[in-house]
Amino acid sequence: MSADVPPRPFRPGSSEDFERLYRESHPKVLATLIGMLGDRAAAEDCAQETFTRALRAWPRWRPDAPPEAWVHRIAVNVAVSARRRQTLHQLGERVRHLGGATPVADPTDGIRGELLDALRRLPPRQAAVIVLRHLHGYTNREIAASLGVPERTVASRLATAKARLRADLGWEETGDVVGRIGDDAVEESGRSSTRRVFQEHAQ
Repeated sequence: MSADVPPRPFRPGSSEDFERLYRESHPKVLATLIGMLGDRAAAEDCAQETFTRALRAWPRWRPDAPPEAWVHRIAVNVAVSARRRQTLHQLGERVRHLGGATPVADPTDGIRGELLDALRRLPPRQAAVIVLRHLHGYTNREIAASLGVPERTVASRLATAKARLRADLGWEETGDVVGRIGDDAVEESGRSSTRRVFQEHAQ
């Protein structure tokens, strides 16, 4: 097929088209989930759950939003539920270990983990907009379509999430690095770029 010929539109319920959607969107969905959950194994589980739900709903999909945006909406909802379960589990573990030894930070934790950990500390929907905007390069309008929210909500979540990341990672003290949470390398702060971190964890 010629490169100038546009791809065939997706057809609801078509197994062939769903396979194409899976091939094209799975890497981005997995990267989004890693950013939201901070854990590769948990992200892979959620990606599997996402596409299982998407396959069940595929006959009912309607082209009012791009199919990749539709899948991302499912993925974000799956991740939000996973984060809630994760939080409850962590609280239970803390209760079980009350009175035990004070935990010691793992000295092998690398700098790259700092950014993923900071994203994991964000509310999941704020983490999602950061990943969609600065890793995948979605516009605010495309993010709004993915999440099913108004563009002004996306803008608000982005601003809040960036402010929290700056404070968490100490980026206020790096001068012109402030605000460069996206593709630019933040060499001054000793951290890798967001895009490189996500891509390495998603491989």
